[in-house]
Amino acid sequence: MDMRKLMKQMQQAQTAAGKIQEKLAEMSVEGSAGGMVSVTMNGQGHMTAIKIKPEAVDPDDVEALEDLILVAVQDAAAKANELQQQETQKSLGMFGGML
Repeated sequence: MDMRKLMKQMQQAQTAAGKIQEKLAEMSVEGSAGGMVSVTMNGQGHMTAIKIKPEAVDPDDVEALEDLILVAVQDAAAKANELQQQETQKSLGMFGGML
């Protein structure tokens, strides 16, 4: 196996990974819970916004709001993870199994 070729492929993979991360930082996904709470995350899984409808706020049932927020965050995180996987596969597909 040619060591120089392998090193070049590794450098290309590192460059591609950096580009993927930049692209993911610019993308966004939204998770929601019952239409009452929505959470927006970038493609890297960092939360960028949260919206809560006023009718979701019941001072006598804070636990319900906590549950809605948790579900919305989990939904957005799952979508961000899926987006990461798709973008990684798409971008690294150019290596055609060389790595």
